[in-house]
Amino acid sequence: MSAHVAQGAIAASAVTASTTAARPRLRVVYAWELRKLQAQKRTYIGFGCALLVPLIFIVSLLADDSGPTGVPFGDYVRESGLAIPLVGLYFGAFWFFPLVTALVAGDIVANEDNHGTLKTILTRSVERWQVFVAKALAAFTYAFAALAIFVGSGLVIGGMLWGFDPLVSLSGSVISLERSLLLVGGTTLVYFVPTLAVASIALLLSTLTRNSAAAVVATLMASLIMQLLGMVSALDAIEPYLLPEQFNAWQGLLRDPIDWAPVIRAVWVSALFALPGLFWGFAAFIRRDVTGG
Repeated sequence: MSAHVAQGAIAASAVTASTTAARPRLRVVYAWELRKLQAQKRTYIGFGCALLVPLIFIVSLLADDSGPTGVPFGDYVRESGLAIPLVGLYFGAFWFFPLVTALVAGDIVANEDNHGTLKTILTRSVERWQVFVAKALAAFTYAFAALAIFVGSGLVIGGMLWGFDPLVSLSGSVISLERSLLLVGGTTLVYFVPTLAVASIALLLSTLTRNSAAAVVATLMASLIMQLLGMVSALDAIEPYLLPEQFNAWQGLLRDPIDWAPVIRAVWVSALFALPGLFWGFAAFIRRDVTGG
């Protein structure tokens, strides 16, 4: 049985079982969506890439005495394993995390459109708003899991090779080991904020286009276009408010004292990108013509 058929069977059997009882709660529908993600190959492709990229970076450091220059913490990758995930996050913002996030978020609605399983779900006892919200939460959960794998693998393997020595902040002061670990965790959470916005855009495109490939490619292209706009000197005034720039907000946590301004800006700028996409996608999903798929 293919993964797509298996997903449909999971959804259909779960929903059918609930028809004799009260309508399932949101957490039940969310659990169904997570189970469907577990049956998809692209979920594991994303997780695999999140694990592989830090390994490739670490192997490159072992094979060559040189290292990344001109990037935050690039000079400390051989002094502390704590610097490994931070450098990885800096480079991952260019294309890697938008792609990994869109890989699932851009597919989560369109996949079921293409294989007819969405029609089955929407004609059963599940409310449409429950399905959309559950799919959004599942996409966000996947994105956070991929981010945690990326940071965790770089941190553990980097620490095993170069130790868990305290970080040197971007202001030049030494941070204690305990605080360094807390700040790496905080960095992951701050980085997740614009990742949510990317996932929301991909979810919107997945709903509107009903085509997984189109949604994934369009999400990645939107991210790359915004990065190019940020490189145009004539547009310097808008650069701080472009979504890719918010992936660098974590650097404010690694200053002494902490610079909260970029973190706060990342929250509201990311919300400006995420919320319209979620509302638009929600409205389109609620009005969807079930008979047409």
